[in-house]
Amino acid sequence: MRAMGRFLPTPTLSLVLLVVWLLMVRSIQPGQLLLGTFLAVGIPLLTKGFWEPLPRVKHPIKLAWFVIVVMWDIVKANVHVSLLILLPRREPHPGFVEYPLEVKDRLVIMLLANTITMTPGTVSTNIRLDGSSLLIHVLDMDEEQELVREIRERYERPLKEIFEC
Repeated sequence: MRAMGRFLPTPTLSLVLLVVWLLMVRSIQPGQLLLGTFLAVGIPLLTKGFWEPLPRVKHPIKLAWFVIVVMWDIVKANVHVSLLILLPRREPHPGFVEYPLEVKDRLVIMLLANTITMTPGTVSTNIRLDGSSLLIHVLDMDEEQELVREIRERYERPLKEIFEC
């Protein structure tokens, strides 16, 4: 098993790379299978020095629920932004918010920043070098403290529970 870890440091990534390769070339000919396997083994081996150790998901059920919440929020935000653009009843109130972080793990901070960016109407623009806050651009902001509270409750705390507890 240890030798397999040396040749396949990230077996899931290798499998995904092979499947994506075969889908891209739309062929399962022996030559494409061989080339895809070579890439699926070679790319992780060549890049493993750049990878941070992957955290252990401590609560997989909470992770599944978090994904559902984020997907729902993306749908809601898409509708809100669409209505804001298509039916302008009032001027949007754009602004920047410096969001103070409770989490310290770099991966969790990155996941939080990406989650915020995936939700239309908000973009995470900067992470302080000391990891103390995120700078977020908001397309339409009513109350800064309400936005901070919502991000903390809906995204940051669940991520903290999933990865750091």
